[in-house]
Amino acid sequence: MAKAHVKKGDEVVVIAGTERGKRGKIISVFPKTQRVIVEGVKMIKKHVRKNRQNPQGAIIEREGTVHLSNVMLAAKFDARAARRGGTSANES
Repeated sequence: MAKAHVKKGDEVVVIAGTERGKRGKIISVFPKTQRVIVEGVKMIKKHVRKNRQNPQGAIIEREGTVHLSNVMLAAKFDARAARRGGTSANES
């Protein structure tokens, strides 16, 4: 189990997948499964049962997990973009 290249609170950019190009702060890291939760990225809908907070039940939107290999530190990403001379990685 290798050490993660990011930690909780780091600003990251998603570099692969459907959420490519999105930025956010890391909420939590799961080193065992090599996944991270980034705020505002990979939003999922979770259905919750009736309870005291939600007497009717509800559909809550929250962040899903992203694999560690699909995120890069924002500072490193910006430095790479500056070297290439582009404003974003999506330019061809």
